Amino acid sequence: MTQPKPFPVDAAVLGAIRPMQFRDASRVAELHRAAMGNSLWGRLGLPFLQQLYQAMVDSPWFIGFVYVEGDDVRGFIAGSVDTSKMYRDIARRRFMFLGPAAALGALRAPSVVPKLVETVRYFGVSGAEDVPGESLFCSFEPQLRGKRVSGHVNKVFFDELAARGHARVKITTETDNEGANRQLLSWGFKDTRRFVFYGKNMVTYVLDLVGHPRVEPTSRHPAI
Repeated sequence: MTQPKPFPVDAAVLGAIRPMQFRDASRVAELHRAAMGNSLWGRLGLPFLQQLYQAMVDSPWFIGFVYVEGDDVRGFIAGSVDTSKMYRDIARRRFMFLGPAAALGALRAPSVVPKLVETVRYFGVSGAEDVPGESLFCSFEPQLRGKRVSGHVNKVFFDELAARGHARVKITTETDNEGANRQLLSWGFKDTRRFVFYGKNMVTYVLDLVGHPRVEPTSRHPAI
């Protein structure tokens, strides 16, 4: 595979990216549902997604960025320096908020209940347990396509992980998600594992951050 070329940074786009904040949770939840409304978390509804993002932003394991134009959040990326620890942390600290929101969502969409039970299998079946840094969710308004905003936001996320000493980053996606697969391969991600989760064929990608021509160990996200 051809080595990716250095990423051509647009200062204006880069300047519109900032760390995700608690106040962004409602808008980020809307963007999440717009792009991933048929996913498990999306089907649990906006109240659950809002609680989820508020909980993640408050976790010391979380990394997230938003792309902002004026006062409007138009895209985001959310991930973690250690997803397993982050989920355990937010389940312990925020269950009183997440639990009722998830229960309400499950009442509205009972078919999600078996998938909720299956969620605990994710860390085992997805592999790459030795790659704790992970990009979990991202969504951008369709009008931003072709403006390289998603590439900039991904770069900022990867730069942050590298700055915190992570040598690799993990992303899982559906095997038939052509756009995501194409973008990940263009960055130099390697297909490391195939698995079935939530009844879907999935792939685990891993990117080596050390020495990558598009990655600079630069921190733009304050650690809690």
